[in-house]
Amino acid sequence: MHSMSVLCFALTLAAYVLVKKLYRRYPYLLLSPALFVPFLMILFMLAFNVSYDTYMEENQWIVWMLGPATVAFAIPIYEYRQVMKNHAIAISLGIVLGMLGGIVSAFYLAKLFSLNQETAYSLMARSISTPFAIELTENLGGSVELVILFTMITGIAGVALADLVLAGLKLHSKFAQGAALGSAAHGFGTSKAFMRHKEEGVAACLSMVLAGVFMVLLGPSLIHAVIWILG
Repeated sequence: MHSMSVLCFALTLAAYVLVKKLYRRYPYLLLSPALFVPFLMILFMLAFNVSYDTYMEENQWIVWMLGPATVAFAIPIYEYRQVMKNHAIAISLGIVLGMLGGIVSAFYLAKLFSLNQETAYSLMARSISTPFAIELTENLGGSVELVILFTMITGIAGVALADLVLAGLKLHSKFAQGAALGSAAHGFGTSKAFMRHKEEGVAACLSMVLAGVFMVLLGPSLIHAVIWILG
């Protein structure tokens, strides 16, 4: 057991607790624990020359916990199961078209910047929540580290632009707004949706989880098909 990795683990937990309290008092995006804690830890690692591998020795289980955390979203989904039945077709079409749009846009972005295959696959797998994206990118042959980074950037950008985009779209249905947040910004979007309205949060949960399942099961074939057709 590396003493520095244990110290990093302790500092990560302490920073999360303190920053969460700070965020509750000053709810600004840049002070969100998902942003500010990694920023603080990066500064610490750079200052003391701590490598990524050393940090992950005692902190890799935090990434693993994303799986059970995602499963926990099933509780509000179960409570609103009737709402899901009423919107089944709209939800299904929204998820399929949303994931297809994410893959196609990532394909052209990778092509524009001449990214290598590993990076391109990681970018195309980033349109779902992190635990699903990790599973998908492993099946594709991408980079787990890159897909985590791309997924976080996608979620943060989605939350930052959510209010502006939704206002421009003039969506009156809270369910539609929540579904858009869950599909586009994953866990970040779901948190944002719950802050706006409970029904939006439930719709975001549903879209996020179903999109993840859809992409893990069909994503590899869909991504290869997009590359074959557009490449």
